[in-house]
Amino acid sequence: MNLDPYQNFIRELAAASAAAILPWYGSRAVGVERKADESPVTVADRGAEEVMRRMIEKRFPDHGIVGEEYGTVNGNADFVWVLDPIDGTKSFITAVPLFGTLIGLLHQGKPVLGCVHQPILGQLMLGDGKVTTLNGERVQVRPAPRLDGATLLTSDPLLPAQHQNGAAFDSLARSVRLYRSFGDCYGYLLVASGWADIMVDPIMNSWDLLPLIPCIEGAGAKITDWQGRDASRPGANSAVACAPELLDEVLKRLNP
Repeated sequence: MNLDPYQNFIRELAAASAAAILPWYGSRAVGVERKADESPVTVADRGAEEVMRRMIEKRFPDHGIVGEEYGTVNGNADFVWVLDPIDGTKSFITAVPLFGTLIGLLHQGKPVLGCVHQPILGQLMLGDGKVTTLNGERVQVRPAPRLDGATLLTSDPLLPAQHQNGAAFDSLARSVRLYRSFGDCYGYLLVASGWADIMVDPIMNSWDLLPLIPCIEGAGAKITDWQGRDASRPGANSAVACAPELLDEVLKRLNP
């Protein structure tokens, strides 16, 4: 299957979503609403998803779409686009550039392309499960250190105790050299590009998770759910991403 036309289209989607997001970054006029789950949403989230949906519907009318803000259309299609217009809205609304736009493409339910776009820093990561690039240059996970020399990232340090084994996560955090909450999709970008070693999230939605898988795997890293199961399986709702040599030890620490 030739994925080049879809990769080129992802670049178009990333540019169009950035144009919808950039005018609102760092603006106190953006306004913040609360969704039913109390997560924040802004006009930038909605505008970016709207423009990407229109582009997909025009170019590939037989494809499905799954998006955070506007739900699922034609979800059983052979090709389905997965959109998270602003992954890390809490960072976005506080003018922290550690958010990103996630774009994924599924073929028969499996992720075949993924994109992380950080429009403020001008970083575009693309992965197809075999190769991952950052601004056109191939990137890879860095050689794994021992656990006590590793850098661990997560999106929210409060969530492991709410959704998984908090004490086990705290033990992992005490075992590494550096632990930071450089989170959401940007943490996975850092792992895939060799700047961090472990990224974990105890709770995720499909639009948070599926676009990341081709990027992580294309960089030579591994990604599973919190218990070590296939992160692309239906119902997967958490993530552990790291160099292959660290995966078993990280999973053992998280699931004693």
